[in-house]
Amino acid sequence: SRNDLRLADLKPPKVGKTSLIMSLVSEEFPDDVPLRAEEITIPADVTPERVPTHIVDYSGNNSNVTANVICIVYSVNNKKVPLILVGNKSDLVEHSSMETILPIMNQYSDIETCVECSAKNLKNISELFYYAQKAVLHPTGPLYCPEEKEMKPSCIKALTRIFKVSDLDNDGILNDNELNFFQRTCFNTPLAPQALEDVKNVVRKNVTDGVKNNGLTLKGFLFLHTLFIQRGRHETTWTVLRRFGYGDDLELQQEYLFPLLKIPVDCTTELSHNTYLFLQSVFDKHDKDRDCALSPEEVKDLFKVFPYMPWGPDVNNTVFSQVLLLRCLEYLGYLGYSIICEQESQAAAITVTRNKRIDLQKKQTQRSVFRCNILGARGSGKTSFLQAFLGRNLQRKIREDHKSFYSINTTYVYGQEKYLLLHEVMPDMDFLSEADLACDVVCLVYDVNNPRSFEYCAKIYKQYFMDSKTPCMVIASKSDLHEARQHYSLTPLDFCRKHKLHPPQPWTCNTVDAPGKELYTKLTTMAMYPHMAQANLKSSTFWLRASVGATVFAVLGFAMYRAIIKQR
Repeated sequence: SRNDLRLADLKPPKVGKTSLIMSLVSEEFPDDVPLRAEEITIPADVTPERVPTHIVDYSGNNSNVTANVICIVYSVNNKKVPLILVGNKSDLVEHSSMETILPIMNQYSDIETCVECSAKNLKNISELFYYAQKAVLHPTGPLYCPEEKEMKPSCIKALTRIFKVSDLDNDGILNDNELNFFQRTCFNTPLAPQALEDVKNVVRKNVTDGVKNNGLTLKGFLFLHTLFIQRGRHETTWTVLRRFGYGDDLELQQEYLFPLLKIPVDCTTELSHNTYLFLQSVFDKHDKDRDCALSPEEVKDLFKVFPYMPWGPDVNNTVFSQVLLLRCLEYLGYLGYSIICEQESQAAAITVTRNKRIDLQKKQTQRSVFRCNILGARGSGKTSFLQAFLGRNLQRKIREDHKSFYSINTTYVYGQEKYLLLHEVMPDMDFLSEADLACDVVCLVYDVNNPRSFEYCAKIYKQYFMDSKTPCMVIASKSDLHEARQHYSLTPLDFCRKHKLHPPQPWTCNTVDAPGKELYTKLTTMAMYPHMAQANLKSSTFWLRASVGATVFAVLGFAMYRAIIKQR
């Protein structure tokens, strides 16, 4: 995860620090040793970790030296307590200092390792700087507590998420196929069958319930990583952690959760087809009772790979309430999209559609998702219009804290399945933001029973949409009630005629059955064909063709759904 390392050697006088650096470069003990060596750069291609390394010979005069790791050098015959213990001049004594140094190392958790060297005999010179690199790239501190002889909670939490993401069938066990996928993902090579069995046998001998149904449990998975760390193979655990997006602080990195995605002006974003398949697989693996719905417990299980619960009670009144692109990328990161789908990043999950102007020129679109902003005065029926899109009438009451300003569902235009996202815009005559105006179609809702309701729609249209190319539809809400005369200079019908809009569409959700979807199909059609909004959309045959296509497709879709359920 690092592209460059800086190593600083600190010393008391005459311990041989400069000799170590000179011996590394020349591969022989220098006869004449300068007071301080110049900064030396070791190219990436000659280091085990393929990272360029800058070595700084520290003295009391260069007080502004910064480094990724500090080697405090001591002479074996004049020991001091450092951060990385380097015992130099081992050629001058016949005994080892390790028996004395190891207890000190164990006493201070900041000490990564200790090594005895001889610049004269070239003993452990390369090893010293390898350990210095390793202390930066694969530190022990975030992973393991030597006093307790166990992994730290943050490391256990990260590895638990990795296990759950890798458990593709969500049965709590990594079978051979899942283990091989994990191995290939992290280390670019599968394990041989005998190697797999050897790993499981090690776990069986040391951990109760570490292996179940010939697969590795979470308990066994954590034991293996504890074993790697205890045996000094920190790089194995760090390779896994970094492959799954973790940084040195064992938090998911920003570049993993929020990869760069360039979206040209006037282009929109949608989930790719492969992303839909991925999300379907995530749903299926958590739908344990196979009832095609996630219970509260199943939803809770799904979101165990998240650091927080991403959805509140409003999700049941939205279907999918989080429409922000960055949030979508973040969620896909928690679910392990780039890992499971073997993509470079979550950015591959997003399809950037072509410029809307090209769609207008060609009079057709390849998009699947369209946004409709709902505007109207308070109490005009906007929230009910959103809920009716989900098949809910007035009999369903929504608590204020469960309310959502979004709803999304499928519609069918000429037999094509499309997604229509409705967004209720809070009424504010003084200011509408760019987000309030950025949409594919506008729905202006007024209450037929309130004489002052239409005035808001008229003013909003004239101020923001009259000169735009965004198609608009006027909805005469609560059409089951008495129609009051609107306190405006024109009637809603005359207003629509004057501005060449489709006549106001009567609508109510005060029904016994679920409200119909005809208006939502019309809105989707207007979003797909904005160039026809003021012309052919007034034609009854145009609407008839769209509606018939929707009906046929819905019948076929229901038949396919029943067939799938029967197979499951």
